Amino acid sequence: YRCSNLPFLTRTQTQRSKLQHRRARINQQINKEMRMRAGAENLFRATTNNKVKETVALELSFVNSNLQLLKEELEELNSNMEVYQTESEAINVPMIPLGLKETKEVDLTVPLKDVICEHYGEDSSLFDKEIKEFMELRQAMRTPSRNEAGLELLMEYYNQLYYLDQRFFPPHRTLGVHFHWYDSLTGVPSCQRALAFEKGSVLFNVGALYTQIGARQDRSATAGIDRAIDAFQRAAGAFNYLKENFSNAPSLDMSGPSLCMLVRLMIAQVQECVFERVTLTTPDTHFITQLQVAKEAARVRGRVCLCTMSQTLVKDYVPFSWASMVQVKAEHFRALSHYNAAVALCDHTRKYLWGDEESAKALFQFHVSSPAGPPLSQVLRDPEDRRKLGKAHLRCAVIRHEEAMRVHGLCKILRKMDILQEVLSFMYKRSLDKYSEMDREDDFDETAEAPEIHSQTQHKPDITPPNFSTVPVTDIFQRLGPLSVFCARARWGPVRVVSLQRGDGGLGLTLRGDSPVLVAGVVPGGCAQEAGLREGDYIVAVDGEDFKWAKHGEVVHILKSCSDRGIQLGIITLHTHDTQVGVQVMLSPSGDEANALQRTIGRAKGQRTAPLLNWNRKKTGGGGRATKRLGSTFSLPFGNLRDCESMY
Repeated sequence: YRCSNLPFLTRTQTQRSKLQHRRARINQQINKEMRMRAGAENLFRATTNNKVKETVALELSFVNSNLQLLKEELEELNSNMEVYQTESEAINVPMIPLGLKETKEVDLTVPLKDVICEHYGEDSSLFDKEIKEFMELRQAMRTPSRNEAGLELLMEYYNQLYYLDQRFFPPHRTLGVHFHWYDSLTGVPSCQRALAFEKGSVLFNVGALYTQIGARQDRSATAGIDRAIDAFQRAAGAFNYLKENFSNAPSLDMSGPSLCMLVRLMIAQVQECVFERVTLTTPDTHFITQLQVAKEAARVRGRVCLCTMSQTLVKDYVPFSWASMVQVKAEHFRALSHYNAAVALCDHTRKYLWGDEESAKALFQFHVSSPAGPPLSQVLRDPEDRRKLGKAHLRCAVIRHEEAMRVHGLCKILRKMDILQEVLSFMYKRSLDKYSEMDREDDFDETAEAPEIHSQTQHKPDITPPNFSTVPVTDIFQRLGPLSVFCARARWGPVRVVSLQRGDGGLGLTLRGDSPVLVAGVVPGGCAQEAGLREGDYIVAVDGEDFKWAKHGEVVHILKSCSDRGIQLGIITLHTHDTQVGVQVMLSPSGDEANALQRTIGRAKGQRTAPLLNWNRKKTGGGGRATKRLGSTFSLPFGNLRDCESMY
């Protein structure tokens, strides 16, 4: 950014921060009032004393009034679009951004230490640094900056949640931790013990942050428009991802109808940006290109009308200013489509337009239905007929502009948006001046009704799903060992210390894989069997040194170089490896991309993915190892073994 913009940016960032703090305060007040209301309702149902009932009923009335006032205050904050808009002086219709979901602090220190001690058999005090790092990451995630760094922070935390889920959340029990998040639009609190709720809320904030980044772009140049398009498409992708992988939403903002509405709203805003780019890059001196601009405006109007804010489950939920803004935009872009049609018919004419087959074809395919009056073939030949048809389009444009301004005037929040008022007034005056210019005193015929215009676009919006691998992370708790073995779903016995000495026939065992190295086979009667090693054991320590992450060659080298006094091996035996089958699709890239994500964001290889976002999980026990004797194929369903095998 240029230095001259820095004071404005600082002021804007401060305004956004204040707005978010006010949202957090209102969320907390709503939570308090709802708890008071729940207690009063319970007392009202439980008491049989009429005097107490009257007192409680009065208290309930007071609490409900407070809740309504808080709801209206929060709605006004959610409708504050100007603080997220661009600082450019260009006249553009404002975009609709979303505020971030708020969350309460959660202390995971004790639950994580309990799992480390009970499940992994480790001294939990040795992992204070890792627990503190994770808690600091969650705290930072609550207030991300409105830029790429903020998006990376949210993605980093989400990727760490994958590891946290695998490490500490077994399928058959919960940690007793409650995750509290507030609805983005109503401030109503929701509480869940499922880590999936935390993941879904973080992804919602990823989409919301993209809407804020898209709204702040300078759309007076094509580069800014392209950045806005990308941001809104990614916002649509995040919301669509939640919609497809989410069930039994605990809050309205993440329910199916709301997410569907948000996806369509983002696509409509992408289409607006496409129209703005077309108007910037399309020369306005050609008949056909001007018709294309009119079709682009009609396309925006159609997309805006599909936002479905009038549906029963949504209309009482979204802010009134949002619904009003959508209606204003629908009328505004409908007016722009008719205005550009009039300009094409009246300004961009050629002497022999009737002989241009391309122009004739474009006009014949322009209207949804044939206009009243002479046939289009005659309109192309006669300038007066073209003027009359253009005047009909202009009349429709003026009427639609007036309707947009009427709807705008009905919403007090939109009336405060100076930029929107300026856009609507400017476009209305332009159409009105053009209509006055075309109007003649000798026009005694009544102006015909202009038919609707076909919608068409040069750029179909895409829904860009979130790419989790763009922010690679290292498992904070990787010292616990590779996830393929040391996860919440695995069950193993205590670490055994085995003293292994080389005999005349060698050590008598076969090793395979790495991280950790597996005892793939034991020679009957050999040194390894006598020492107590069994097929399927994992080597996790050598002479007291941690070897959970050791590579195959490293262990081989140490065993080969062991002295006559032998070597001390720390051994564990994996008993079970629970599998999880979820009723929902996993909240990760579809198909094989899930495995690709795990390879990218961590050091563990070939882990089986658990469902990342399903509230109601079905659990199935089973899994385990499938092994065969030496000389046959050896395999584990966890895929941590390489195609290498060594015998000693």
